[in-house]
Amino acid sequence: MFLDLFYGLREAGVPVGLQEWRMLMEALEKGIHGSSLLRFYNLSRACLIKSETYFDQFDQVFAKVFKGVEGSLSIEDEVLDWLNDPKNFEELTDEQREMLEHLDADELMQRFLDTLAEQDERHDGGGKWVGTGGRSPFGHGGEHPTGIRVGGPSKNRSAMKVAEDRKFQEYRSDQTLDLRNMKLALKRLRQLTRTGPISELDLDETIDETCKNAGEIELVFRPERKNNVRLLLLMDVGGTMDPYYEPMSRLLTALHEERGLREFKAYYFHNCPYELLCKNATLARKDSIPTGDMLRKLDERWKVVIVGDASMHPAELLSPRGNINPRLESKTPGIEWLKRINDHFQRVVWVNPDPEKIWRSTRTARVVADMFPMYPLSVDGISDAVGALIGARQVGSSTAA
Repeated sequence: MFLDLFYGLREAGVPVGLQEWRMLMEALEKGIHGSSLLRFYNLSRACLIKSETYFDQFDQVFAKVFKGVEGSLSIEDEVLDWLNDPKNFEELTDEQREMLEHLDADELMQRFLDTLAEQDERHDGGGKWVGTGGRSPFGHGGEHPTGIRVGGPSKNRSAMKVAEDRKFQEYRSDQTLDLRNMKLALKRLRQLTRTGPISELDLDETIDETCKNAGEIELVFRPERKNNVRLLLLMDVGGTMDPYYEPMSRLLTALHEERGLREFKAYYFHNCPYELLCKNATLARKDSIPTGDMLRKLDERWKVVIVGDASMHPAELLSPRGNINPRLESKTPGIEWLKRINDHFQRVVWVNPDPEKIWRSTRTARVVADMFPMYPLSVDGISDAVGALIGARQVGSSTAA
């Protein structure tokens, strides 16, 4: 099984060599993993992975190798097998939606665990069990106002929680193709002001002063022109943002290569910024900074670009402990953190990768668009967003974008 991990990583394109593998074997001999699969996961990733770029491939291979025990099927595998080949779902009417029970986060999770323990076969189209294509709060391919998605891709974007998180893939900052137009749109971020030591010769003023002095040369110096723009980029990652991996990578690459910025910082979040912002796409606490600390460190002159589809379960945005990841819940609703960001900085814009007709028909996206000027993730949209950042502050959604 251990060799399956080694060769699986090599087949997935992860550069694992014999030196890293020997390090892992020595750590296992010393019992550092403590006979725990979770600790073995952390240990093997620390020994075998040289760069966080390969975290995503590692998670997929590790899950494939260690997901089940040979000869007996775990309950997780059995449930996921039940959820294969989902039944088609007919959309609920407004009256049917009103009749469905709304559950809070604690009750939802407890009922899910109780249902999972009681269920012993596959179900489709029902309203109670973990299944597909029904009105149950548990499963996928169906619809419920407060549900947990188990397995399968997101379809209706309405899940309140997900039962199993997968590590997200970071947006690349080394994209070199199709960047020219993106860079041109971002050039307007350059606001040159004269700051610093007086070391640059002002030729026009020198000529004027020399003429006034009847030809006696009078040199006039001035500070150099430097870009005074500080930019903060907050990026939604994973889930419904996965289809936009390429354009997000181009945007991040263009900003990394925009040398004129005085300062540039980028952080990740999932669906909505909460009390933590992550330095990479792992979204792990150890790699995060408190959002409150970020607001205290950066003054109001920083310009802020938030990129995300703003499409989530309403509870994620409006309710306490609404984070779709149960391990990262907090009492402060997501919308409160958005308000704090909007109130702290002078200029904030939201860039949405979804087509405009989609985010104008999504409830949570409309709420966000009422708080921030919202623009599409396109060359024209980026250009309009930059114009809003360097011009007069706007309020609410930008219908002209």
